[in-house]
Amino acid sequence: MTKKRDDTAAELAGLESPVLGPTGRPLREFKVPPKLKGHGPARIIALCNQKGGVGKTTTTINLGAALAEYGRRVLCVDFDPQGALSAGLAVPTHDVPNIYDLLVGTVKEPADAIQHTATTNLDVIPANIDLSAAEVHLVNEVAREQILARVLRKVANDYDVILIDCQPSLGILTVNALTASHGVLIPLECEYFALRGVALLVETIDKVRDRLNPALELDGILATMYDSRTLHSREVLERVVETFGDKVFETVIARTVKFPDASVAAAPITEFAPDHQAAASYRQLARELITRGAVA
Repeated sequence: MTKKRDDTAAELAGLESPVLGPTGRPLREFKVPPKLKGHGPARIIALCNQKGGVGKTTTTINLGAALAEYGRRVLCVDFDPQGALSAGLAVPTHDVPNIYDLLVGTVKEPADAIQHTATTNLDVIPANIDLSAAEVHLVNEVAREQILARVLRKVANDYDVILIDCQPSLGILTVNALTASHGVLIPLECEYFALRGVALLVETIDKVRDRLNPALELDGILATMYDSRTLHSREVLERVVETFGDKVFETVIARTVKFPDASVAAAPITEFAPDHQAAASYRQLARELITRGAVA
């Protein structure tokens, strides 16, 4: 009876209860961004999480493809020796110049290592297992934390966005990525053990900001592999929002078999299954980033 009276009162007042999204905040519709009049300089965003399997590569590929769909020129940097990003976009990784060659100086110009993909406006600098030797090679280098920044500086004016797919660690490669970046996007699996490591990652981001890159910002935390059917997923997401507030993106990426299917097909979800909710979610994330001002 009380609920009925409340509903009646709301109707009399001409009010409607807002529809809440998974994060517990009212759902907003992010507008399709206008076309850009020109390109560059790029905003560089590192996708980081020291835990593996949280959706860093999936997000790099599909966010990059969604931004490219909206007319942004996007460069994805595969900064993981596993080379999953390169494989996920059908880019060759052997017998071609790659990010390791640029870091150690055997290739001087990043333009020589850039590979075009089948997706318009989306390019890749590939990586392979050679990158695992980079940490040893860079130990004795002067200003070793800034080598990637010097590499990307040469092509920044050619792109609107540069996305760096980091390896699952907080070593010298990840520090290089953070030093080169303007912002950090943290993909976070909606699972308790993934949540535990975020505090350590934020602490690392703070240290890089204090010592190496004062301009570095936390662009946001992206909830991935969300399953609304499980209490665990809902509780983890609620805890993240309580802790980080507006730093948590309103867009939430749900768990679906379409992502591994797209990986096998070596295509972004926006092209593999353009009408699927997963593709809509990454387009929404792209629009949200632009609305927040994290991307032009």
